[in-house]
Amino acid sequence: MKLRTRWPWVTALLAAAAVLNPLGLDIFYSGFLSDEQLSLNIWAPIAWVGILLLTLIVLLEWAVRTRIFKRDARSTTTI
Repeated sequence: MKLRTRWPWVTALLAAAAVLNPLGLDIFYSGFLSDEQLSLNIWAPIAWVGILLLTLIVLLEWAVRTRIFKRDARSTTTI
C-alpha cells in the first residue's frame, strides 16, 4: 500500500457524512441549539461523546498513516 499523504481523509469523510446527515444534524441541534432544557440535558452529552469518538478515530487513522508513511520512507533505498 503506497500512501501519498498523512491526512486521514477516509475517516474525515465518514465523520462529515455522519454529522451532515439528517439524524446527525438533528442530534447537533437538539444538543446545542434547542430552546428546551430537557432536550439539551439529554442530547448534549450524547453529542459530545459522538464528537469525541469521531475525533479519536480521525487521530487513530492519522497515527497509523504517519507510522506507515515513515516506515515506507525508511525502507526506500537508493541504488
